[in-house]
Parts: sequence; C-alpha cells; structure tokens
Amino acid sequence: MNRSSFRRIARNPLHWISCGFGTGFVPKVPGTAGTLVAVPIVLLIQSFPTPVHLTILVLMFVLGCIVCQFTALALNQKDPGAVVWDEITGFCIAMAFIPATWTLMILAFVIFRLLDIFKPWPISLAEKKVAGGIGIMLDDLIAGVLTNLFLQVLIAANVL
Repeated sequence: MNRSSFRRIARNPLHWISCGFGTGFVPKVPGTAGTLVAVPIVLLIQSFPTPVHLTILVLMFVLGCIVCQFTALALNQKDPGAVVWDEITGFCIAMAFIPATWTLMILAFVIFRLLDIFKPWPISLAEKKVAGGIGIMLDDLIAGVLTNLFLQVLIAANVL
C-alpha cells in the first residue's frame, strides 16, 4: 500500500474498523495480527447469554460486509490484505460456544489460520464465486464455522 493510500485509509473510522484497528497494516502477517485482535473480543462475548452472543456475531458479520466493501472500493482491490475484520469475525465464530481455555483458543487459532491461508473447499469456492464485502467476509465465516465444528467434535469425543 502506498503512502497516500495508507494516510487516506488510516484517517477514516470505517477503514480503521475494516483494517482491524491498525493491525491490517502489520507487514507480511496482517491476517494473523488481525486474528489476534479477536482474542479479547472472544473473551468478552463468551460471558454473554446465547442470544446476545449470536446477535454480536451477526452484527460483526453485517458490519464487516459494509466496511470491507467500503475499503476494498477505496483501494480498488477485490480483497485488500490490510482488511482483516473478516479474520476478526471469523475467529469469533470459530470460538463461539467453545470454552475459552488457552488450549482451545490456540488450537482454534492455528486451525482457523490454516483454513484461511490454504482455503480448502468450500472456502475456496466462496472466495471465487462471491464478490464484494460479502465475499470478503464469507470465506472467513466458513473457516470459522469449520473450525468451530471441528473443535465441537473433539470436545464431544472427550479428546480435549
């Protein structure tokens, strides 16, 4: 990202949200840095009742569709690397209704990041077929759901 684009993005609150409060500007690993932002959010929303927890996740996704689209248009890119709200939301989904132990959070973090980086099917399909803010958010939503399901199976099987 060139200097003028960075200044323009950094000054706008909507871009600031889509860029994970600045973590999207971390060189080489913005997605990983953005995912780390989700950890305190996960710890906060874990204590809320289920309807509130679900509402927060839905609002995060809807907000993400809007702000990610806004930033992608401003940068004239399909899915800018600096946009990491999708990773933040995806990791919150990965940890939804999972006990927030450090072991489970680290395992969820690793699984989620691997799914986000390598994009196996159906994640790759969503990334290729759906455009705009929804497309930016959808592949991470799927990665979060798959991570969550995997952890739920391990917990149910008493592996963790």
